[in-house]
Amino acid sequence: MPPDSEKTPARLENRLLAALPTRDRRLILSRSEPVELRRGEVISEPGERIRNAYFPTDCFLSLVTPPADHSGLEVRLVGNEGMIGTPLILGVEITQIRTFVQGAGPAWRLSSEGFHEALRQSEALEARLHCYLDVLMNQCTQLLACTRFHLVEARLARWLLMSQDRAHSDHFHVTHEILALLLGVRRVGVTKAASALQARELIHYRRGEITVLNRAGLQGTACGCYGAAEALYEQVLG
Repeated sequence: MPPDSEKTPARLENRLLAALPTRDRRLILSRSEPVELRRGEVISEPGERIRNAYFPTDCFLSLVTPPADHSGLEVRLVGNEGMIGTPLILGVEITQIRTFVQGAGPAWRLSSEGFHEALRQSEALEARLHCYLDVLMNQCTQLLACTRFHLVEARLARWLLMSQDRAHSDHFHVTHEILALLLGVRRVGVTKAASALQARELIHYRRGEITVLNRAGLQGTACGCYGAAEALYEQVLG
């Protein structure tokens, strides 16, 4: 995978939409508009009304639990394999999650009204999104166990692999502060884990810029949750 600065403008699609029959896919896209999401852009805050659904094509977003007595914890990382605004599938209009753009890039944006209308008109879309919800529920259960039982270094390796997949690049940006938030640990824990991966020449990390040097090595370091989550998606939605 080339660094971001060398990305070719190869056409990427949202996988949920790409797998729909042509008629249904055109139905969705006719109601959508292409947008460019900026890194750090906040899409939603807890308690807000969901105004839009997003289908990423070449960007990825983090969904984080609201802070209570902690800074929050990432519960989902979404790229072109998924969508933002899943409560709308169940008719829920209010979000309880903070969503922000982790990796900049294009997406399809669809108003909540347009999304509901598309669901009413497309049985294929409704069926596929129900399967997607099932995948997410199982992946969230897996994430709970991962956060509780696996070491920070293994979890960081898993997160880097997931980000590499969604960035479609070996190179992406993330700071220590954000990594601590996403992994639910203190900054010192992130520093130790990242330093260990860099010492083994698996990554290069400097001032928030990460380059994956050895993907196979990262896969060997990551906990088994990485492959399991992707296998579940392929089994149900692939």
